[in-house]
Amino acid sequence: MTDLFRKAGLEADAPRPLADRLRPQSLGEVVGQGHVLGPAGPVGRMLAQGRLSSLILWGPPGVGKTTIARLLADASGLQFHPLSAVFSGVADLKKAFEKARARRAAGQGTLLFVDEIHRFNRAQQDGFLPVVEEGVVTLVGATTENPSFELNAALLSRCQVMVLKRLDEEALEALLKRAETAEGRALPLQPEARGTLIAMADGDGRYLLNLAEEVLRLDLSEPLSSAGLGEFLQKRAPVYDKDREEHYNLISALHKSVRGSDPDAALYWLARMLEAGEDPLFLARRIVRMANEDIGLADPTAIHAALAAKETYDFLGSPEGELALAQAVVHLACAPKSNAVYVAWKAASRLAHETGSLMPPAHILNAPTRLMKDQGYGKGYEYDHDVEGGVSGQDYFPEQLKDRPVLYAPKDSGREAAIAERLARWRVIREKRRSG
Repeated sequence: MTDLFRKAGLEADAPRPLADRLRPQSLGEVVGQGHVLGPAGPVGRMLAQGRLSSLILWGPPGVGKTTIARLLADASGLQFHPLSAVFSGVADLKKAFEKARARRAAGQGTLLFVDEIHRFNRAQQDGFLPVVEEGVVTLVGATTENPSFELNAALLSRCQVMVLKRLDEEALEALLKRAETAEGRALPLQPEARGTLIAMADGDGRYLLNLAEEVLRLDLSEPLSSAGLGEFLQKRAPVYDKDREEHYNLISALHKSVRGSDPDAALYWLARMLEAGEDPLFLARRIVRMANEDIGLADPTAIHAALAAKETYDFLGSPEGELALAQAVVHLACAPKSNAVYVAWKAASRLAHETGSLMPPAHILNAPTRLMKDQGYGKGYEYDHDVEGGVSGQDYFPEQLKDRPVLYAPKDSGREAAIAERLARWRVIREKRRSG
């Protein structure tokens, strides 16, 4: 296996970061990924059978993707050949494939590890297909992005996707204990500060060990408290990219929390997105959509609250205007829910698409000329305001639609309950007119 430090001209005993010194030396030492690497996991079963398929390792930063790939090569007896999609191009891939073919001819297999594989474009990804299919290389790609969106379907069909989990508190605590063993002393932290350190890492093992290394370098007379720790260390920035999967995951969580009438969860996801740097006006637009899609006429004031939040944010900006977004989110989460208009609109759109050439019935057409009157335009029309109860019961659909469709079916929720009662009365009037 290539020693990156030696390759860079460093001596074996030169200083190395704690995270590098603590890299696992076997798959059994990898923490937090037992669901993939354990005896019952898919990779564990492959290795027990003496085989290894091409894989895509999908997971957040700092969970061990590169280390796992290196250890898979060791466990499978394959030559580890690393590439980074950030720094490599077509020429580098061709060289790697040529070397792999030469090794294969000599009886040696190759595990080609491609970090950030999602950064290769579609044409570059296609270049892997023949060498993977022929078995020239066993490909192990690493990505932080959803492979379904970022990788070719043809490449995905030749690889198994392994989802690596964000490291939980137990896994991160295990890393801290290894760091203390390696350094020969305990971290100078009070118990609650130890928990704070783990929280700062936000599931990233590499970042946790970097933080621990900084703490171990401090010259302290007594263990640090949580407040004292915060003075020395920077919390890890949330994993968030406005045009990547996490963006869509969080807005989905916010929308579904509102739809599910959970104001607490809705506020949490709103705060998560704002804390990560999301554009508040993007959130304002989505809040307006929630009011239309999930509350509708069950609470007609919801749309006004959503629009008022957008206007308030425009006027105040951050951070004061963010409170208006929070207020709108709570209003929507606590409002009675109905998607009846949303469902009705989709049904109306489908019906319009299927029957787009049908004319309105003649009695509701205007007749500004004698010719139109002679053609029957406006004949028999009844002015509803002049009818007792204000509803004539005439049919306003095209005559060819014999079975009058019911598109809007209000729910027994909020103000729509009263709307449902009115529509039921009017429907009786229409039915009597049609049958009479």
